[in-house]
Amino acid sequence: MKKLLLCSLCVLFFINGYPQASSVYQQGLSAEENLKAISKLGPYSVGGVGFDNRYEGIKGSPRMLDTLLPSFLKLNGQDYYIQLQSDIDLLKNTLIYLHPTTKKLLVIPVDVISELIIKKDGKELLFRTTIGKVFEKEMKPQRFCQVLNDGQYQFIKIPVKIFVEADYKNAYSADRRYDEYQVNNKYYLVSSDNVFHQIQLNKKSVAKLYPEKKALIEQSENEEAFPSKEEMIISILSKF
Repeated sequence: MKKLLLCSLCVLFFINGYPQASSVYQQGLSAEENLKAISKLGPYSVGGVGFDNRYEGIKGSPRMLDTLLPSFLKLNGQDYYIQLQSDIDLLKNTLIYLHPTTKKLLVIPVDVISELIIKKDGKELLFRTTIGKVFEKEMKPQRFCQVLNDGQYQFIKIPVKIFVEADYKNAYSADRRYDEYQVNNKYYLVSSDNVFHQIQLNKKSVAKLYPEKKALIEQSENEEAFPSKEEMIISILSKF
């Protein structure tokens, strides 16, 4: 009995004398100290990975007007127009339109379209396609083109949007924190041999294509007299 009592006392003494192991959580920082420690973690610290939240999304869209407007569509082989609400997807080269019954957005490829008239701000914008037209530099893919001046001195605009990616991560970046669809329209005039040549919207570019009209071009009003450079070119062509 004495031996059993002696052994029990020894065990109790051993347990009380040996330091108990603390939990890893008990050994951790206080809440305030923990927040301070986290705030010191940079994006390149071993203890954490930074999240770059400077990106601001996408500006613009690949559509020409960014809205559906009253339109009149004529398909190849037709002699009548279909009335609808439409816009043009400049990246896919398709006509987007709203189905009048189902209200679903549907598309028509450029190669089956003969003519499109879109009513915008009280004006009628006339569109055809580049199919069948000859360009100084081959036009690929086939696109919609707006007819700004019809007839002998045809003047067209090919509406274009390009996708520009965000650029802000490198040391010498533009600090542009968003992707963007940017307008990059191209303008063409037809020459006497029915070839379309790309031009800049100024008198010099027109005179280069029509040197025999140089005097008339130089006598025309300056750009400041017109609401836009497009209208200046149209005015010059009207004098030919």
